[in-house]
Amino acid sequence: MVSMLASHAYAQDSGPVPADGVYTMLVGTYTSGKSEGIYVFRFDTKTGAATQVSVAQTVNPSFLVVSRDRRFVYSVNELPGDNGPATQRGNISAFGFDAARGQLTFLNKVSSEGNDPCYLSISPDGKYLLTANYSVAPDPGGSFAVFPLQTNGQVGAAVQTVHHQGGGPVKGRQDNSHVHSTVFSPDGHYLFAQDLGADKLYSYRYAPQSSAGAGPFVVTDWGYAQQKAGTGPRHLIFSANGRHAYLASELAATVSTFDYEDGRLKLVQTLPLSEPGFKGQVAAAAIHLSPDGRFVYASNRGDANEIVIFSVDPANGHLKQIGRQSSLGKSPREFTIDPTGNWLIVGNQLSDTVYVFKRDQQTGLLEPNPRQHFELGSPVDFKLVSPS
Repeated sequence: MVSMLASHAYAQDSGPVPADGVYTMLVGTYTSGKSEGIYVFRFDTKTGAATQVSVAQTVNPSFLVVSRDRRFVYSVNELPGDNGPATQRGNISAFGFDAARGQLTFLNKVSSEGNDPCYLSISPDGKYLLTANYSVAPDPGGSFAVFPLQTNGQVGAAVQTVHHQGGGPVKGRQDNSHVHSTVFSPDGHYLFAQDLGADKLYSYRYAPQSSAGAGPFVVTDWGYAQQKAGTGPRHLIFSANGRHAYLASELAATVSTFDYEDGRLKLVQTLPLSEPGFKGQVAAAAIHLSPDGRFVYASNRGDANEIVIFSVDPANGHLKQIGRQSSLGKSPREFTIDPTGNWLIVGNQLSDTVYVFKRDQQTGLLEPNPRQHFELGSPVDFKLVSPS
């Protein structure tokens, strides 16, 4: 049994703290423009400076996950994308990872069993890799697929693929199901699949010992938590104590708070990301918790292009919006907070820039003038790993 605190620590774990404060940083990108694949940097937590070490060529590695022992890295190959044939499936690629040298070595690649895979997670016991397939052809609709992980780091062929049905009222975005993330509960017993197209948070029980060939995930008796029509749930995270969850809904550009207990989510609060009276396009994307669990950050794309900051009420887990910071570019799809809590690193996908903002750990606010920035083609995802 995986304890609640151990599971949360695993989700946030970057490995032992380096003596010199320098972590290895992986950056996933889209490769239709200037980028070549997964970039590896040294990131100095004392200065916020990033120095490129290497690049591993692979197509559209827009989301990454690192194995618990930090020996392997897995990426989606998000295909076909906006302009590819609808029948083309995406892939999952596996790499050996030498964090000390900053080198990735390609191991193998398997079909994602859908198209446009956009998220990855590893089961708490390290046995399975999961991907969220945003859409599936020729039958439109989202799915998630489950892959066994081998001891040599390679990914096996999918042992389970779960398809969702239905859609929502927003034409062009909710014509069918679109699974956008697969997130384990803090105790490791449940999986939540956020479906942007169907406005649902589907819940599954993780039962690896009783799958009997059907796959390790079984739908719960209650099935899902229905969200307000047209909101487009995207990414889910859990609080530091495991008793609450926070959801970024892309289409409505909101952050919602849930009470969590034994596989069930109860909605208790929803807050807008946009300022009052904002009239432009909005699109919530990433949501992350500060290392100390006291603050939640969410990115808002469209015409807003900002990071919105919330404080967490320790008594009930409710959020209060306390600040916002321009990402200084277009479409901040993903970002990360370094393990020390001193820096927030955000990639502007449509303006090919990465900015490193100094973070005040007491107030949670970001300094408006970034200490560092660098150019990189279509930067999306960031993972920081100890080199030791």
